[in-house]
Amino acid sequence: MSMMPKGVEPNLSLVEKIANAVLYEGYILYPYRASAVKNRQRWNFGALCPQSYSLAQKGTEAWTMQTECIVSGGERTTLDVKVRFLHLLSREVRAPIADSGARMVDDSDQETLGSIVDSHFQAVESLEVGGQIFQTWQEASEREVSVSVLNLSELSAQPQRRTFSFPSQRELELLRDADGQVVVVIVRQQQAIEGSIEIAAEHAGEKLSKITVHILNVTPLADAEQKSRDDALLRSFVSTHTILNVRDGEFISLLEPPEALREKAAACHNAGTWPVLVGEEGARDCLLSSPIILYDYPQIAPESAGDLFDGAEIDEILTLRIMTLTDEEKREMRGVDARARQILERTETLPAEQLMKMHGVMRSSRPHQENEQ
Repeated sequence: MSMMPKGVEPNLSLVEKIANAVLYEGYILYPYRASAVKNRQRWNFGALCPQSYSLAQKGTEAWTMQTECIVSGGERTTLDVKVRFLHLLSREVRAPIADSGARMVDDSDQETLGSIVDSHFQAVESLEVGGQIFQTWQEASEREVSVSVLNLSELSAQPQRRTFSFPSQRELELLRDADGQVVVVIVRQQQAIEGSIEIAAEHAGEKLSKITVHILNVTPLADAEQKSRDDALLRSFVSTHTILNVRDGEFISLLEPPEALREKAAACHNAGTWPVLVGEEGARDCLLSSPIILYDYPQIAPESAGDLFDGAEIDEILTLRIMTLTDEEKREMRGVDARARQILERTETLPAEQLMKMHGVMRSSRPHQENEQ
């Protein structure tokens, strides 16, 4: 694994905006509360579970993702590949067990703190303390694996394989009252994950190469047939997508390829993902392979005030709905996590003129060509 050199990712800001929208699509949906039914089963896009769990589910849950695309280039053409996904972590709220005698916990001794919390505090769905709601939830960390400067000629002769892993983590957060007694413990725990990326290039015609990027989740999961989907998701790659950049070459659109390359484009096998050109209109140096269907050169509307995590909805409608939430609903939304809280705070402080911009905007149409009918 290596970080890409500076200055080799054209249109980076445009690409990142789209990629981040893909990364967090469906993270939390309106009404943006943990108790809402639609937020009880999350992570429906680009989830790659451990192989053993996929086999136990007879393939209904994917453990691999494959991108194939066509590059036009020569001997100097090089490829950069970046795989991004979310690594989930469980956030468990725990309340003191009655008469456990553990409210006066000394958190300076980290070695014994974990065992004290496990034996004297019990998990709850939510807990209200001092007017604030604490909720059990799944948060996420952004993960990124980059493989850089792959020469296509060398890649054709020798495919590349990169393995990666991220370790398990556990963090305890103790919240105390005015007397110093522990009233809430928040346990954040992240499971270790392991994966690999296989990258290959195949000659596909004069100055043409077919690129294949295969992502695999090889995280061990014992007794997979007895595990729940939530158990598997904690060891999964979620919202997985791939960004490919090419130098001294260009990608061929799979949606609208030149007539001479239609058959080659149609022969590309993409499993669980959809590659499209991204960046400035007409640029062909960057491809986003997304788990949700997009068209070439997708854009974030300039009128959008920020992420709402639901690309299927209209920003104005979602914003107005958030404004009509009751105080109690807003309080619950505020307690979900920082991202939900940011949506609420942004909406409550949204200037009227910004809301009006969402209502409707005139855009110039494509110039009419004389030969068009």
